[in-house]
Amino acid sequence: MREVLSGLAQRRLADVAAARFTEEPVLVLNGPRTVGKSTLLSELARRLHRPVIDCDDPATRAAVRADPGRFVESSEPVLIDEYQHVPELLDAIKAQLNRDLRPGRYVLAGSTRYAAIPAAAQALTGRVDILPVLPLSQGEIDGVPETFVSGLLDNAEIEMRATQAPATRDEYAHRSTSGGMPVALRRPPGRSRSRWFANYIDLVVDKDVMDISRVRQREMLPRLLRQLAARSGQVLNIAAASGAIGLERSTAENYVKLLEAVFLVHRLPAWGTTLGSRIVKHPKVHLIDSGVMAWLLNLTTEKIAQAAPSTLTEYGHLLETFAVGEILKQASWSDAPVGSGYFRTEEGDEVDLVLERDDGQVIAFEIKAGSRVTGDDLRGLRLLRDRLGNRLREAIVLYTGEHAYTHDGYVTVLPLDRLWTLKMR
Repeated sequence: MREVLSGLAQRRLADVAAARFTEEPVLVLNGPRTVGKSTLLSELARRLHRPVIDCDDPATRAAVRADPGRFVESSEPVLIDEYQHVPELLDAIKAQLNRDLRPGRYVLAGSTRYAAIPAAAQALTGRVDILPVLPLSQGEIDGVPETFVSGLLDNAEIEMRATQAPATRDEYAHRSTSGGMPVALRRPPGRSRSRWFANYIDLVVDKDVMDISRVRQREMLPRLLRQLAARSGQVLNIAAASGAIGLERSTAENYVKLLEAVFLVHRLPAWGTTLGSRIVKHPKVHLIDSGVMAWLLNLTTEKIAQAAPSTLTEYGHLLETFAVGEILKQASWSDAPVGSGYFRTEEGDEVDLVLERDDGQVIAFEIKAGSRVTGDDLRGLRLLRDRLGNRLREAIVLYTGEHAYTHDGYVTVLPLDRLWTLKMR
C-alpha cells in the first residue's frame, strides 16, 4: 500500500478505450474533473498520432466556438478535450457523421455527464459509446492488474486460498479515506490533501456546475453535498437532506441532479423491483469518490481508530461506498453490458450491490465493515436466492476479517482486499 502515489498510474481503461474506438464512430470519455481523462485522451492521441483540441484553454475554446465545423472536418480521428464547453461541436460532428459514419472518427472527453448536456440529447443519439472514467482503482494505485469482477462475469472459479497476507483494519481505513483521485493521492495524507479536497469542491461547484446552470443559491450546494455524503450508501431521501439545511425540496432535487452531472454523486438504482410488491423502488446515493466523502465527513484514519460508535457508523457507510465503487470500476472495463443496482425490501432486508449480466445471471454483494459475519448478515442474500433461484450465479460477502470460507453452501465470504489482490482462475 502506497502512502503517496508517484508517477502516472497505468489505466486499465486505455486498452478498453482503444478497442471501443475501432468499433464506434464517437467515443465519449466521461468522468469527474482531474480524474485522468486528459491523460487517457493523450495516451489515445499518442497511439493514433493525432493532436488533442483542448477546449479548456480559453483561446482554443474561442476559436472552436467561432467555427466548430472547421475543427471537426477531417478524414483522420479528431480528439477533443472538455468538449462540453462548446456544445455546438456536437451539431458539427453530427453533420460529419451524416456523410461518413465509419468507426474511429471522434473521441470526446468531458467533465460533465453526457446526458446532462442539452445538445447531446439530440445530436448524436445512437452514434456514441460512453465510457465512464472513474477514480483510480486500488489495483491501478498499487500497479497490479485486477481480475476479480471480470472473472466473476466470465464464470471463473473463486480461489479461496490467499496468496498474500490480508489487509489490516488500518489499511482499509487508509484506502477508503484516501479514495482514488490521482492529484489528491500525490499529496501526503493530512493538511495538504485536505486543502486539495476543499479546493476541488470549490472548483467543481464554481466552474463545472455554473457552466450547466446559474444556480441562485450557490452556497447551498456544498451544504447539500455534505448531507448526501452523510447519507452515502443509504436510500436517497431528498426531503430529509433538504430539510436539514433549510432548502426547498424541489430546489434540492434540481441541485442533486447538478451534483450528479459533475460526477460528485451517483444514484444506484433499485434492482429487482419486479420480484415482489414490497421491494423498495427508490435509489441509493453514493459519493463517486470515497476520499471526497471522507473529507466532507471529516473522517480520518485516526478518528476511525478511536472507534467511537458514531464514527464507526459513518465508517460503515464509507466502506460500503468504497467497495461498491471498486466493484463498479472493474465492471466498467467489461466489454459486455453489465447492469447494476441494489436490492432492498420494505422490511429492511438488503443486498448492497447487484450486478446483472446480459444473460440474466446475477452476482450479489453484501459489504460489512466488521471482522465477523453472522447469519443475520445474510438475510438479504437468502431472500434474493429464494426469489432468483438458479439466476443467482454468486452470492458474496466482503468483510474486514482475515479468512475466506463458504457459508450455508452458497455464500462466499471473502476479505475485502480480495477485490484487488485475488487472481481469478
